[in-house]
Amino acid sequence: QVQLVESGGGLVQAGGSLRLSCAASGNIVSDNAMGWYRQAPGNQRELVAAITRGGTTNYADSVKGRFTISRDNAKNMVYLQMNNLRPEDTAVYYCAAAQNLVRVTTAPRYWGQGTQVTVSS
Repeated sequence: QVQLVESGGGLVQAGGSLRLSCAASGNIVSDNAMGWYRQAPGNQRELVAAITRGGTTNYADSVKGRFTISRDNAKNMVYLQMNNLRPEDTAVYYCAAAQNLVRVTTAPRYWGQGTQVTVSS
């Protein structure tokens, strides 16, 4: 059974940093493109960042220059380093996986349960 488990969320002041982690079962990370999504109350879930098996990255315009996605295939982990956080970054953040970049940015096959990030002003 595929499992994606996020951690690292919490409460931080504006301008602060957080690092989210996603632990995956089996070879999910090495075999798939991976992504981070977020969903704020009343909003649709949106893509934040994605990374291919080869390491190519893709970011939402709202987080470019502030967030960095990375992967460690040996550890089956994916990370999202978030710097210079803003109140509008407040959301539940989800880890996702799919067979390629197109799928992970449109219709991921696997999802984690989410971790809450709250940024205070």
